[in-house]
Amino acid sequence: MAIEEAPSELSNEEMQFLAQVLDAIIPPDEDGGSPGAGEVGLGDILQQKSPALVPVLKQGLTALSREMESRQLVDFGALSPNEKCSLLERIGGQHPDFFPGLLFPVYANYYQQPRVLKTLGLEARTPYPLGYDLESGDLDLLDPVRNRPPFYRRC
Repeated sequence: MAIEEAPSELSNEEMQFLAQVLDAIIPPDEDGGSPGAGEVGLGDILQQKSPALVPVLKQGLTALSREMESRQLVDFGALSPNEKCSLLERIGGQHPDFFPGLLFPVYANYYQQPRVLKTLGLEARTPYPLGYDLESGDLDLLDPVRNRPPFYRRC
């Protein structure tokens, strides 16, 4: 008996649908300042960084698609923000792994994207080797720790 594995990647159609869902979670600014989560390619990033999330995404997108069909809705992207929210909340109640489980990875990865950091006025770079300026602190606050007798045994 052969065991079938779930597909490890989303199809192009599923990726487009996911981008619309991601843009509903973190929409782009109306003035074009900040991009939406789908707009920065977060679907690809989630798929690469969290392959275990792919079956959950497939299941949730399928459920969302069926819910839209039952309401005779065709294009998720054309819905109002309130309609999108209503659909996502309904699917989130039925499939708690999908919408609620998707929120943390979406926010965590969105705020790491260079385009997003740039709109926030931050540099999209690693802290090393350029480093960051740290304000000086009052090192006298460490005196109680320095003056405390050792609580360990010397070896």
